[in-house]
Amino acid sequence: MGQIKVTKAPIEGLYVIEPTVHGDSRGYFMETYNQNDMKEAGLNMVFVQDNQSMSTKGVLRGLHFQKEYPQGKLVRVIKGSVFDVAVDLRSGSETYGRWFGVELTEENKKQFYISEGFAHGFLVLSDTAEFCYKVTDFYHPGDEGGLAWNDPEIGIEWPSLTGEYPGNANASGYTLADGTKLNLSDKDQQWLGLKDTFQF
Repeated sequence: MGQIKVTKAPIEGLYVIEPTVHGDSRGYFMETYNQNDMKEAGLNMVFVQDNQSMSTKGVLRGLHFQKEYPQGKLVRVIKGSVFDVAVDLRSGSETYGRWFGVELTEENKKQFYISEGFAHGFLVLSDTAEFCYKVTDFYHPGDEGGLAWNDPEIGIEWPSLTGEYPGNANASGYTLADGTKLNLSDKDQQWLGLKDTFQF
């Protein structure tokens, strides 16, 4: 017990989790998930699926959410570094439309827990990044929705990224500080902004 440090983000439902790392000259060991430690920290989620992806520098995935079957996600990076972002989409929330981001790297070994009701995305800052995440519901085909990654109403401050907002989610003209072009899927360049996606 007590193998993790849990820090609440400024937005309720988001948590940065730091495991205890036991290391010496031979390498290291850490528990990447312990249900008892999570419960002790007040996190009672139940995971049903593990996912892993690899992306190259400049890839931005997101902002994604599930429409009918929302997922809680425990995300971490096992190689490289990413800037990981969650946006509050919970109707009636005091922080609706606000975002919070954290850099996840293989060195800092931080994890980020994103409760149900958030959009999620990340930007790859290293040459490559391997990204692992646990989810609280299974993948349901056709259930994914999305938001424009650069919606000025949300105002995410993506690190090392420069470019001029073209009025949509098109990635053309955006680069990282070293000149690497921003790389989004065709689908992720079609999402609309917050006001055009949700009507309250």
